[in-house]
Amino acid sequence: MKTVEERVAELKDRHARGYNCAQVVLCSYADVLSIDEETLFQISEGFGAGMGGMMETCGAVTAMFMALGLKNSSGDLQACDTKPQTMRLVRELAAKFKDKNGSIVCRELKGVDTGKVLRSCDGCIEDGIRILGEYLLDE
Repeated sequence: MKTVEERVAELKDRHARGYNCAQVVLCSYADVLSIDEETLFQISEGFGAGMGGMMETCGAVTAMFMALGLKNSSGDLQACDTKPQTMRLVRELAAKFKDKNGSIVCRELKGVDTGKVLRSCDGCIEDGIRILGEYLLDE
């Protein structure tokens, strides 16, 4: 299994090939999620540039949330028993990302309104990969 560092090392190549922020983070963990990269690429396609280009929640952050659901959910359509735990984990990861970067909102991270960039897209992707790795990998 790849380490977090190996996953981070692949981010620039994926981003340069046209993967959006969400796609880079989610596809970085295809092996752990046991879902092929093409499917993860499709699932996360609309989440780049802050949710479909609306500059809302950062794509790297939404990818972390998707990965948590894929990894944590029991998939039990009747009981929905894992939902509270998954939602708690989503809040934890969002807090870690926000503590590190000052926001989870794409527009704010890119400094669109203020002119002050809080974190580059590649930086956000790296943080998403690293934070997610704390939850998905036993390193």
